[in-house]
Amino acid sequence: MELQMRVDYNREPLLESQMDADPIRQLQQWLQEAIEAGVIEPNALCLATVDEEGQPDARFVLLRGLDERGLVFYTNAHSAKGRQMSLNPRVAAVFWWGTLHRQVRVQGTVEKVSEEEADAYFATRPRGHQLAAWASPQSEPIPDRQVLEARMAALEQQYAGRTVPRPPYWIGYRIVPHTMEFWQGRPNRLHDRLRYVRQPDGSWKLERLAP
Repeated sequence: MELQMRVDYNREPLLESQMDADPIRQLQQWLQEAIEAGVIEPNALCLATVDEEGQPDARFVLLRGLDERGLVFYTNAHSAKGRQMSLNPRVAAVFWWGTLHRQVRVQGTVEKVSEEEADAYFATRPRGHQLAAWASPQSEPIPDRQVLEARMAALEQQYAGRTVPRPPYWIGYRIVPHTMEFWQGRPNRLHDRLRYVRQPDGSWKLERLAP
């Protein structure tokens, strides 16, 4: 199947003078603008990892924390991505906000968040999501959906009237970036690409890339 779809990108220029000196603050600004623009799941990012055979793997996760330390998401440590990150902590991630003609790419390494931070976030999750964290053997083959529904029903009874604790394998990961690239769609495919590269002293160097 040949696809001849074309989208004309016509956003305003992305200039170095407009960018924050810190890419985390710049990402916070763009994320807020995506939220205000009504982008669906603006905190969704495609996370890329590598398995033990060197095969790249990618899937979407939801950003749940963003500060000067990095980007935080939560998952099952026994899942495919959890196992892959335990073997190789180097990851890449991509945000795509189509209606704004914007993309942000992140490269870095992951570290686990503290138990206290994971507990605090787990406590804010809807109860059904908390139970699902116990019910799902994430990434493992199962015979049918009824297995999950039966496990959820059993857990609802087990924790009826009680606080659902965080599973010990349900943890948070923080991407500590060393490179962040901000992409703005422009006419004639002459897009703007501005990349931050972390320097040995911890500061950031901003450079322009050809599209």
